Amino acid sequence: MAVKGTYIYDWPRPMVTVDAAVFRLSPQGWEILLIQRGREPFRGKWALPGGFLELDEELQAGAARELKEETGLDGIDLEQLCTIGTIGRDPRGRLLTVVYWGISRTDQQPCAGDDASQAGWFPVQQLPEMAFDHADIVATAIGKLLSVYPENLK
Repeated sequence: MAVKGTYIYDWPRPMVTVDAAVFRLSPQGWEILLIQRGREPFRGKWALPGGFLELDEELQAGAARELKEETGLDGIDLEQLCTIGTIGRDPRGRLLTVVYWGISRTDQQPCAGDDASQAGWFPVQQLPEMAFDHADIVATAIGKLLSVYPENLK
């Protein structure tokens, strides 16, 4: 294991984040959990809960940790959805994200924490303006949701 502050390579490497696309079925239809960013970049814009992966954690554990830190929600089964690595997707540098998705089967209400200024449920057909490339990621997650639950689209 590398000592803190040391790197194995002399050249720059990509950063890694994990994001969570969490849905719930309300009486009005499918909703997705989003956070409002409290910090730059994209301060005030809405995004999926997520953040940087710690050096000593597994991907799924990182996604669950970020979900809990930013929304207070836990106990949601998360399944890996996709990996996104488009160059230029984050103004802070080269960044890859591993996206997880899941369904909240309880009435847990989100409570913003960590670097999220707000957290809330949004109808999948009425999304706010989103940070980074999260609108594209949400579209991919909605496609997965509808492939699993096509009968519940409202």
